[in-house]
Amino acid sequence: MIDGVRRRRPRGWEHPHLDDVYLDTMLDALGDPVRLDVIRQLADRGGVIHGPIEVPVTGQTLSHHLKILTRGGLVRVSQQGRFRRCELRLAEVERRFPGLLPTILESAGAPALGAR
Repeated sequence: MIDGVRRRRPRGWEHPHLDDVYLDTMLDALGDPVRLDVIRQLADRGGVIHGPIEVPVTGQTLSHHLKILTRGGLVRVSQQGRFRRCELRLAEVERRFPGLLPTILESAGAPALGAR
């Protein structure tokens, strides 16, 4: 409690081992336009965003989308100061489901992964 106001402590982000993530969970996470846009932005920025993510939703809704992407094994999120650091788990996803992310991003009109 600070100044008589109860503050919620941010919970840690749980990042599943990709052996525990099934294809349907991952595809479900990619099936929302906002979440797909987050993945596109990550791909466009070399796999990491440290700072604001430009999406047309509130911060609370973005947190919800990031949790779904995290549970789907697609991103790793950590709090660093005021901002979150979001990292695309490309190498891990590629080992588990070869070609999945490049194919989905290409069909969605995103730049090739690794291209800047």
